[in-house]
Amino acid sequence: MALSLAKAARFGRELALVMGFATIIVAVGAAGGQLRVGFYSKSCPAAESIVQNVVKAAVAADRQNAAVLLRVHFHDCFVEGCDASILVDNGPNSEMHAFGHQGVHGFEIIEEAKARLEQACPRVVSCADIVALAARDSVVLSNGPFYEVETGRRDGRVSSMSLAADMPDVHDSIQLLKSKFKRKGLSDKDLVLLSAAHTIGTTACFFVKERLYNFTSHGGSDPAINPRFLQTLKKTCAANGDVNVRLPLDPVTELKFDAQILRNIKNGFAVIASDARLHDDMNTKSAIDFYVRNNKSKNKSPFGPDFGSAMVKMGRTGVKTGSQGEIRHVCKSFN
Repeated sequence: MALSLAKAARFGRELALVMGFATIIVAVGAAGGQLRVGFYSKSCPAAESIVQNVVKAAVAADRQNAAVLLRVHFHDCFVEGCDASILVDNGPNSEMHAFGHQGVHGFEIIEEAKARLEQACPRVVSCADIVALAARDSVVLSNGPFYEVETGRRDGRVSSMSLAADMPDVHDSIQLLKSKFKRKGLSDKDLVLLSAAHTIGTTACFFVKERLYNFTSHGGSDPAINPRFLQTLKKTCAANGDVNVRLPLDPVTELKFDAQILRNIKNGFAVIASDARLHDDMNTKSAIDFYVRNNKSKNKSPFGPDFGSAMVKMGRTGVKTGSQGEIRHVCKSFN
């Protein structure tokens, strides 16, 4: 049946409108892109194995590099999203020099992986994805869980120390920690799981001494510290001692990625204040109790899979995809 001229005109306008919306949707999708597992399966099939080999060599040379690389990913994602902005060295005001990033290093390992990837697949794999993959490989090499890493991130074009002012801090209250994680779309459970990454690695007495000697306005120690452990900490971090002396965040299983750090927190053996504060809140305390109670064996514990899920969730924070960022030639410099 033929359409009337009026109906035909209206149909034409509606079709044009629909097609216009479709064009907008396609354009947004093309610009935004999407993270997915195996993003480089065709464009650079060896990408993940190249990163893995570099990380494996770095951890073999120094077991502490596993914690170092895991920390880089966390600090990167909490400033401007997971876009490798922390790696950029564009002067004294670049993000890497922010107070909240004190002690973060290992950038040369990421740069080594990038150099090898540039030989294999020039301008294909982002520094941001290398950081995410290196963190996962570090966990696995420390006897932790394997989890699939979504890739497809682009590198950011901004790096400023002023943008790192809101990093979680070792002296934050539990309310402030929860607030900072919530602003990144992360739950109280995620806060506990991601803090449990402290099961590997070390810290400096600089970050511990306040809770040992000046916790309140009248001095004194954090009452959350087990009295026996307090004496151990004070021997390592003397009141007038070297603030650069390092001590393990998990003195029980320092080099093994497991849920022991949560048991430490529960029993008053947390080394840094922010870990101890996780036991001050009903929600985070319940999460700690759950993982301690259900940690009978590695294969049956929910801790590993849940940690992997939390890492994947954090890895989606503020990512740039499609035309929103760039693929740097070297990680420390914008193109």
